[in-house]
Amino acid sequence: MSTKCIALLGRRDEPTDAIEEYCHYLSGALRSHDFELEIRRVSWETHGWSDALHALELQAEHWRGTWVFVQYTALAWSLRGFSWRVLRVLKILKSAGARVGIVFHDVEPYTGSRVVDSVRRTVQILTMRRILTLTNVAVFTVPLERVSWLVAIPSNATFIPVGPNLPIPPATDSPQHPPTIGVFSITGGQQGARETEMIIAAVRHASLSLGKVHLSVFGRHAELREGHLRAGLKGLSVDLSVDGVIEPKLVVQKLSACDVLLFVRGGISSRRGSAIAGIACGLPIIAFPGSETAPPITDAGVVLVPANEPDQLNGALVRVLSDAEYRASLAARSRAAYRSHFAWPPIAARFSYILNSGRSF
Repeated sequence: MSTKCIALLGRRDEPTDAIEEYCHYLSGALRSHDFELEIRRVSWETHGWSDALHALELQAEHWRGTWVFVQYTALAWSLRGFSWRVLRVLKILKSAGARVGIVFHDVEPYTGSRVVDSVRRTVQILTMRRILTLTNVAVFTVPLERVSWLVAIPSNATFIPVGPNLPIPPATDSPQHPPTIGVFSITGGQQGARETEMIIAAVRHASLSLGKVHLSVFGRHAELREGHLRAGLKGLSVDLSVDGVIEPKLVVQKLSACDVLLFVRGGISSRRGSAIAGIACGLPIIAFPGSETAPPITDAGVVLVPANEPDQLNGALVRVLSDAEYRASLAARSRAAYRSHFAWPPIAARFSYILNSGRSF
């Protein structure tokens, strides 16, 4: 008979909710360990905080001794990232006698130079530090030594990377014709405009160096950048395909049809699902390093180039596309890292240890 445990989510993200998808895949993987992970929500954005917390109190009366893993991003618990109300959620769970865990999908406070950004950052840090005192286990999705606000490593903290929210088939080595560059999602706002310029410059250089190439851009905000991409690549021997948010099976198909994934959405990290999707599909990844960049993400076939060195980005892309042996070695590293660290079975095994022992490791 399976043991019940609960993933508790806050506000739903739109148009897709990566945290909910994460919980669904984790739930499926935990079944082989005889755990049944149920997904529940604190729907404060719909019912208001007072009613939502009252509803949680009623549910939590039945959760004594049950593991409840609260899924934390700042925006899941506040429209503007002032996430302190999640502490009330944790206190209700503890008062009901639940065994409380937290999964930090956001591990760092938000950046920004305005006064409100500074206040928000302070609130987030204080909230996350307080969370550690209210939970039995805290799961971080990046290595603990990379978390800036941890003064010391807490005894109840552990690191478990996220897995791909995709139905991953066995990877194959089949170079594409023409060489195909994948971009999975672009950031919104001004940051997305900067990313688009970097993508255009790198693909332009690859086309001028190698001849005809195919650029496949898909995922969040991709369709908003189509006009910019087409204008920037006009006159070049580049086949461009652009899709917005698509079904997971189609994401896998598109990734599997690429020779390389270009990841320019900030520093690569073990919590960045779009990068891990590429690793899971056995792709070489060209990416920027950041404060969260560390093993096991660097064990995969990741080529790190400085964000402020476009020539290195351009050169790395040309080398991966033109050197079949190099590309194959990077792909093999990605497949090995996926099997060892980012596939759902090893992730579920680590959660199973926590659920069985109540301790981090």
